Amino acid sequence: MEHRKIGQNGSVSAIGLGCMGMSDLYGAADRKESIATIHEALEKGITLLDTGDFYGVGHNELLLSEALQGNKRENAFIAVKTGVLRSPGGGWIGMNNRPEAIKNNLAYTLQRLGVDYIDLYQPARVDPSVPIEETVGAIADMVKAGYVKHIGLSEANAETVRRAHTVHPISWLQIEYSLFSRGIEKEILPTLRELGISLSAYGVLSRGLLSGKWTKDRQGAPDFRSFAPRFMGENLDKNLTLVEALREIAEEKQCNVAQLAIAWVLSRGEDVIPLIGARKRTQLQDALAAVNLELSPSDIERIEAAVPAEAVAGTRYAADQMAILGVE
Repeated sequence: MEHRKIGQNGSVSAIGLGCMGMSDLYGAADRKESIATIHEALEKGITLLDTGDFYGVGHNELLLSEALQGNKRENAFIAVKTGVLRSPGGGWIGMNNRPEAIKNNLAYTLQRLGVDYIDLYQPARVDPSVPIEETVGAIADMVKAGYVKHIGLSEANAETVRRAHTVHPISWLQIEYSLFSRGIEKEILPTLRELGISLSAYGVLSRGLLSGKWTKDRQGAPDFRSFAPRFMGENLDKNLTLVEALREIAEEKQCNVAQLAIAWVLSRGEDVIPLIGARKRTQLQDALAAVNLELSPSDIERIEAAVPAEAVAGTRYAADQMAILGVE
């Protein structure tokens, strides 16, 4: 497995395993299969395991802890998001990135995961009520104390990244990036490259739209995609038409649509690390094939002509959530 640099003094596998769907938001998952998928990822050389303390209200961290038993700690690069508040019923009730909350959350995360340190710690969203300097400063305290190795940000705009980076070096920004989500190319990605910050790209398959397996009869699926504009009505029709244009190129390359979409993200630069949200070993194995898929400049030109950024219909989140993000 190829490795890619993050920040100034770290590296991770060229692709990472996003573990959220094993606990939250995409419907029921099989616990044994989830753990088997994590084991398979480690066996195949994936070091980056991405989780959050609010995924399944702690469930995901406990699941990851169980999966990592018997493995050497240094074989896993654990990235944890924090700051999102959940109710006992699983509802979403806001965010809290105050320094006291950050340190408190980290204490519980260390216990749930059963580890002495977290490789990368990051606020999941920018809290408008707390200056980013205070949030990053609190994590920097934890770096000095040895509980955290790297600091990351998630869904932050270019100005916020710059402010955070003056407090402590930021190793990566995690944000959605795919053929269907290219807004960061205008300002955010150039800023990251100016500052030497890597990009942790999630949503590389646009939550299944770019899997090549999504069909109209799955509209209204019993998970959060039933509220996502890209999966609704005419938007879905337009987006599936784009997927079919990609399928033609994929067939010529003797791969599937998902592999082509992942390979495109991998081709964006050595500082871009795609996260694969596989919940099953078959999904992981399928995604891993993209690492060895070579795209020529003409391939990339054809792919981007088949899916022009402006042709994608609907935003990646509902309007109220997009307003909170403030990044595009």
